[in-house]
Amino acid sequence: MKEAKGTVIKYGDNVDTDVIIPARYLNTTDHAELASHCMEDIDPDFSKKMKPGDIMVANKNFGCGSSREHAPIAIKASGISCVIAETFARIFYRNAINIGLPIIECPEAAKEIANGDEVEVNFDTGLISDLTTGKTYQGEAFPPFMQKIIDAEGLINYINQK
Repeated sequence: MKEAKGTVIKYGDNVDTDVIIPARYLNTTDHAELASHCMEDIDPDFSKKMKPGDIMVANKNFGCGSSREHAPIAIKASGISCVIAETFARIFYRNAINIGLPIIECPEAAKEIANGDEVEVNFDTGLISDLTTGKTYQGEAFPPFMQKIIDAEGLINYINQK
């Protein structure tokens, strides 16, 4: 996957892993089950309104909190094609890459893109286009080795292909 295109679902600062996937659901490894509870504590209608390919946008420190890999798994399994944020918690950033969830840091885009906007992201260049407003933003493109991990749908698949 070299790009993503979808409708934005937007959140604020410090979206932690406890609200991405509440701890009461950590007893399952079923990705569909995790997806069905994704974001439910801060956005109870998330799983109903989310469409495959949608793009999640948030502000600072997205994915802070515990190091649970369940958080990026729940987001990816829900059908979100990319997460754009001003900044990511480092452990979430690494976990997202490890499971093949495309994420991109871009402070200006995270601040200006609105809920409901149509957005397109080019992972090779880091270019983010808000098709609703016509504005473009330059995000941090993935280095080639990380693009290969994302394209393989995660680190384990990438290693198994070698």
